[in-house]
Amino acid sequence: MLLPVSCNQDGFSTETPGTEGAVYHGMIELGERMEDPYAVKNITRALESLYPTRAQRVDITPTDLYVRVLPTHEQYEELVRLGLQLFDHPLDYQIVREGDYYQDPEVGDDRITWQYTVVPAGFSLPEGIRCELLDQCYIAEHATPTRELEDIDWQAVERESYRLTGHSDLLSPPVRGESFAPSGRITIEDPEANGGKPFGVAGVKVSCNTFVKFSSAYTDRDGYYEIPASFTTNPRYRLVFKNEKGFGIGINMILVPASVSTLGKNGPEGVDLHVTSASDGALFRRCAVNNAAYEYYERCTEDDMDIKAPPKDLRFWIFPHLSSSSTCMLRHGAVLDNKLLSKYLGGGAKIVKQFVPDITVGTKDAVEYADIYQAVTHEMSHASHYMQVGNAYWDKYISYIISSFVLSGGESYGTGTEPEAGCCEVGEMWAYYNQAKMYGERYGGVTPTFGSSFWFRPQILRYLDERGLGRSQIFRALTSAVDDREKFRDKLCSLYPAYQSVIDQVFERYSDH
Repeated sequence: MLLPVSCNQDGFSTETPGTEGAVYHGMIELGERMEDPYAVKNITRALESLYPTRAQRVDITPTDLYVRVLPTHEQYEELVRLGLQLFDHPLDYQIVREGDYYQDPEVGDDRITWQYTVVPAGFSLPEGIRCELLDQCYIAEHATPTRELEDIDWQAVERESYRLTGHSDLLSPPVRGESFAPSGRITIEDPEANGGKPFGVAGVKVSCNTFVKFSSAYTDRDGYYEIPASFTTNPRYRLVFKNEKGFGIGINMILVPASVSTLGKNGPEGVDLHVTSASDGALFRRCAVNNAAYEYYERCTEDDMDIKAPPKDLRFWIFPHLSSSSTCMLRHGAVLDNKLLSKYLGGGAKIVKQFVPDITVGTKDAVEYADIYQAVTHEMSHASHYMQVGNAYWDKYISYIISSFVLSGGESYGTGTEPEAGCCEVGEMWAYYNQAKMYGERYGGVTPTFGSSFWFRPQILRYLDERGLGRSQIFRALTSAVDDREKFRDKLCSLYPAYQSVIDQVFERYSDH
């Protein structure tokens, strides 16, 4: 476990955008503001155009309000908990160049930029949040049914509003006057597993919008999604890496606590996407981390690994230019000494303190899915351990890791003789053992010996496993009082006296560092 930082992580991506239909990176470039076809005045015009005699009897009252807010970090989290879907860019501007984030130039880089959303008419935002009303909107699907609204072809009215506001080019070709609820499948490929066949990107959010009309859905475990809203236009599709399990991957630019991969405009029927290691690099890394984490949560149940699951709201950062990974758990309350952190990270310390990741994944040497899988399972194993021991234990652990790195000139685990080395010893034994076990279970063949060359000897736990002391039993011994190898052995013996001779034997075999 090593805490790296770099401003080129997935969320500060510098990769250039590809061609139409590809994944786009960098900052969105906005053009001119456009007439919103869902504004009450424009829907009213369209209704009068198609139903000149009936329009006078129909009361078009706002169903939604298009607003922008300028929240603090805490207020942003509160808005998300209320179920609002927030965009970091305005929804009624032309997008000249696609990207995966936007930062308003009038808002400093150290603050959350304006967030744009649509709320039901009459919705009250929490007090204290700066908010501006941009427009009153009418979205037919959100209207309360009345006799006056019956027998009106609202899809036709919507299309007419697009025509009257000069957006005919955005309409999809009508097929018997139908609209479409987008659906599709997002898949990824791991050549070493599943016979090389594609499998689903699980629990990721697929979001699509056209102006202020938007909707989203999570993919199921097989990667299929169905958007609940219908569209007559070609929506703009995005993958938002805030998983239904609760964890988020990356920070989009500096403030949205989940990376976004923008797929551009596609037909209203939906879009399919297949990801491989040859695909866009950021997209592949995000999908692979997503799936490895999703699988880990799924496997923590009693009928499988039977260990404590990590916190649901973990925040991952991906660092494509670094090799090492870490489970620093800063978002969940672990504390690092500011002087030590600054000495280690330099200018990056400010970024880490402000955006508090829990797990960082270095992917410089992770070319294939299997490489990312083993890194994520290692760090998730630490996160399970954290859930059992708490912040006081973890503070000592992380401080030891950073101190060892600084004092030894790059050796992340030290020599094992330093103060607090015991926390590292126990934690790394467990994480390397479980990483190897999960890797073997996924890919078959001989179980790898990850970490066996280090002084803390994870092969001790593999030996115990092979002789009947399983993963969940080993995990139960990882209490907050177990902060060195001898205490680990004593705890195992006290919990499982029938295995004492086996436990003593293997710990004696690896008694020297």
